[in-house]
Amino acid sequence: MPLPVPLPDDFSPRLIRGDAFGQLLSTCWAAGGAPGAAVDAAERDDGFLFQLDASLYFQKPDEWCPTDRWACERAVGDVLDVGCGAGRHALVLQEAGHRVLGVDPSPGAVSVARQRGVDVKQLAVPLPAHRLGVFDTVAMLGGNLALLGSDETAKQVLESLTSVTHEGSRIVGTGMDPHLADMGTDGAAYLEDNRRGGRLPGQFQMRVRHGAAASEWFEYLMASEQELVGVLRGTPWRLSEISPYEESRYGVVLVRS
Repeated sequence: MPLPVPLPDDFSPRLIRGDAFGQLLSTCWAAGGAPGAAVDAAERDDGFLFQLDASLYFQKPDEWCPTDRWACERAVGDVLDVGCGAGRHALVLQEAGHRVLGVDPSPGAVSVARQRGVDVKQLAVPLPAHRLGVFDTVAMLGGNLALLGSDETAKQVLESLTSVTHEGSRIVGTGMDPHLADMGTDGAAYLEDNRRGGRLPGQFQMRVRHGAAASEWFEYLMASEQELVGVLRGTPWRLSEISPYEESRYGVVLVRS
């Protein structure tokens, strides 16, 4: 995983609501996906900033974290890539012979992914009730298991994924255990406050910032293996396989009954 990078000089505290993630990817793509072209700044609702070089979203498989490679290799058949971003996973899956449809709520991300050769629709999870097709695999890579959001919204997200899959379909994804991750100076207190409030410890409100643009706040969930199993309870999805941990990161295969 890339190390955090400093915020650029033009990073603005005066924010305008907009497609910050799409602007971030467009800036980096215009520079050929080169390191240093743009900074991904994800802001937690207590003000803590997670910062990564945006070239992460354009990496080749040999640059991915091992858990992403592990999960991607377990895709079968037709694939729905949820939160496809710039399409780094979708492109590799296509090259491996899979039919892939990407979905992402960011119009800028959709534009970049299309320019790179990905079939993509501008949609967020939970997916709306219209037909996308039936898929053998749902990919939630690059840490996108966090798009389950919370214990409550996860049920809605998983129900919507059930509607575009069949019995025996799988979710291949990667997540992060908040109890093992670097959550910042006040991270332990944040996790404990969540626990006392009846929430999962790694349940966050997040938004993406780029320059003066900020996305809408959204739910983001980091969960341990045990917490993930709890989230799946009462849904048609069960944990079938989990990768070795890479520090706080792990990959999973969830199978639909």
